[in-house]
Amino acid sequence: MNRNVFDLQETDAPGFIARLANRLHARTRPGVIRGTLPVNPGDRYDSARVAESERALRNLSVFSRVRIDTTRLAGRLALRVATTDGWSTKPQLGYSSAGGDASWLAGLVEDNLLGTATSLTAVYNRTPDRGVFSLGYVNPHFFSRRVQLQGLYKGKTDGKEGTWLFGVPFYETAARRALTTDGEAASERVLHYQDGAHVESLDRERRALRLGMTVGFAAHATSRDYVRIWFAAQWRREDFDAVGAPAIRRSLFGTAGAAVDVAHSRFQVLERFNSYARREDVDVSQSLRVGLWVAPRAWGYAPTEAGIGTELSAQVAVPWAGGFAVLRGAGHGVFTAGAPDSGRVSGALTVASQNVPRHTLILHLEGARLRRPKFGEEFDLWTTQNGPRVFGIHQFTGWRMAWLALEDRILVADEAWGLMGVGLAPFFDYGGAWYRTEAPRLGGDVGVSLRIGPTRAVRGDVAEFAVGYRFGQGFTGGRWGFAVRKGVHY
Repeated sequence: MNRNVFDLQETDAPGFIARLANRLHARTRPGVIRGTLPVNPGDRYDSARVAESERALRNLSVFSRVRIDTTRLAGRLALRVATTDGWSTKPQLGYSSAGGDASWLAGLVEDNLLGTATSLTAVYNRTPDRGVFSLGYVNPHFFSRRVQLQGLYKGKTDGKEGTWLFGVPFYETAARRALTTDGEAASERVLHYQDGAHVESLDRERRALRLGMTVGFAAHATSRDYVRIWFAAQWRREDFDAVGAPAIRRSLFGTAGAAVDVAHSRFQVLERFNSYARREDVDVSQSLRVGLWVAPRAWGYAPTEAGIGTELSAQVAVPWAGGFAVLRGAGHGVFTAGAPDSGRVSGALTVASQNVPRHTLILHLEGARLRRPKFGEEFDLWTTQNGPRVFGIHQFTGWRMAWLALEDRILVADEAWGLMGVGLAPFFDYGGAWYRTEAPRLGGDVGVSLRIGPTRAVRGDVAEFAVGYRFGQGFTGGRWGFAVRKGVHY
């Protein structure tokens, strides 16, 4: 059973707005719901697959509420699927500001085109760096139940970029195989920042064309755990040169590799964690990934760059009633002539608790380090939106980063006027990013934010109005800062 955006029988349904929204909205088609479920008629009952079916429907990002339970029909066990559509047609008129640096956007996003769970995006975003027009398309069932197609084009005031993905991923824990192809084409300017300032002399022109293919097989797969073996190959042409260079050289590269994923799948369902009035899936799986890939001289690499790449990542989680702790670590690098050439290592710890009524207490700590990264791959805490939240644009950039956050998300109203959730969040941030030639540049803030998020939209992104007192390094102007932005997502 699929309900419209508003149940007009609810006492808090906002009258005229509810009736108008229901009439304008194209309700999700029953075939989309049935086609998304991993379970099929005649399957044996498996509580883990039923829980995964709920997650699959929530991951479509077209529903505000999803619930699956069991019932009896003609003496046989059956599943009862109850969903409520979210409002999917969203004019985009946004504004954000932090540390005096403002950005704005305008456009239109439709996340459930004609009830097919297909997403279309047309948005213009203006930041202090550049203007970007984005045109996106995502179809989770392009011409069959499992085949996905994604495409994104970005027309920038200083370049353009397009990315795409096509194929069948591992759509459930028990899936036996996957095949995807992806790619990128770009002609753009890569900007360089240091100590909060744009260093124009270090900007680069980038030309790139990349084609990749990934094949995956499950040596073992159940509804609760799996062992997956991956094989991947990539061909790319990617060059960087000084801005205004008369001609950019054309280099060709090829890489190939394999990896093994081992995981015990587990998700915890929480409410009022990153959004309001909806159930959210938090990944508390135990997982390990080990990979190896080659970049030989015969495939275009210079003698000083050819080598063997390794990757390793793991996650360990401890869930409990009303909370969880997740520890993640990852690293990858290239070895040339037996010596490390380039790479990245990172680690993060997130602890969250909802054991105090109407409070979500969060502790997050992360750090990472780069070695000889490509242009544009340095850390930028403003771009990733993790870091001191009332600091200005590009205040923290570099090859090293660290961030500590403490936050208490206090619920004020989970369903105000039948349209939105409201909360307050005292916070403390401390961290920064710096280059290897610099001493650590660290700054912090302490303050409070007003959090407002929609409860009837397909995506419950929370807007945050934060005011805080700044200390340490990395800011200009007064000690007090103000930010209007999306809430930090853990």
